[in-house]
Formats: sequence, structure tokens, C-alpha cells
Amino acid sequence: MHWTAGAWKANSTDVQYYHILVEDDGKLVRGVYSIKDNVNCGDGRYAAHTKNCNTGSIGVSVCCMAGAVQNPFSAGKFPMTDEQRHTLTAVVSELCHSYSIPVTSGTTLTHAEVQKTLGIAQSGKIDIMWLPGMSKMGDAIVLGDQLRSEIQSRLD
Repeated sequence: MHWTAGAWKANSTDVQYYHILVEDDGKLVRGVYSIKDNVNCGDGRYAAHTKNCNTGSIGVSVCCMAGAVQNPFSAGKFPMTDEQRHTLTAVVSELCHSYSIPVTSGTTLTHAEVQKTLGIAQSGKIDIMWLPGMSKMGDAIVLGDQLRSEIQSRLD
């Protein structure tokens, strides 16, 4: 799970890097590459959303957070909306169901969790470390756990 660090609408760059994008109103936009393209990334034709961690993965991103600043915190002009959070967890739960992906910290995670959880360096990625209603950025693992809980409850 990601955020684009862009505006609320998917742009031509966003669709190159993610399979599914969620706009501010919850509208879904398909990326250029299919989920099947990431089964084998050796041909160079795949959605490259996570450094050294794209093979066999699905990239879902919310279109938001352009201009966000970590410290002192500002969500910028395009903060994640409640509708985006709701749609993100709905889409990921559908993907987990369709592809039999267990909802765990090792299989269903945010980009900000990849380095700490999987040990794959990610060049300081901070998505997703803020959710609507928060006054500052939080701990990636705690937020990932919150999202996983929402995803799992949709599956239950």
C-alpha cells in the first residue's frame, strides 16, 4: 500500500508505477501494467512501486500527499481523504480474497514498512505514515497494523 505523493487524481506517472490507484472521491484508476506483469519482473515490463520488491507484488496507491512535510508535520494541499482510506482497505481486502493472500505484516504492508519488516532498503519512503484525523505522522508499523485490521475485518 502506498500514497503517490501527488495530487488527488492519478496522473501519467502514477499509472506507470501502480496497478490500482484510488483518487480522492474513491474512484479507482487502473495502472498501465496488469497484476500478472509483476509475476516476473525480469522483462522490465512491470509496475515498479517498491525498490527490489516488485516480483509477485501488487501495488495499490492512494493519490495524495503532494507537499507533505514530515517535520514539522503538514499533510500538504492534498491529504489522504477518509474515502481513500475506506476504498484502499476495501480494494486490498478484495485482492487478498481473490489471490488468497493472508493479511500479515509480511504479505500485506505499506511501503513505509518494507525496510523494517522485510529488510529491503527503500530510500527513506514514508508512505503510509499518516491517516486522516491524525495531527502528525505516526509509526509505520502501528499504522500498517491498523490498516491490516480494517482489511481483515472486511474479510471476516
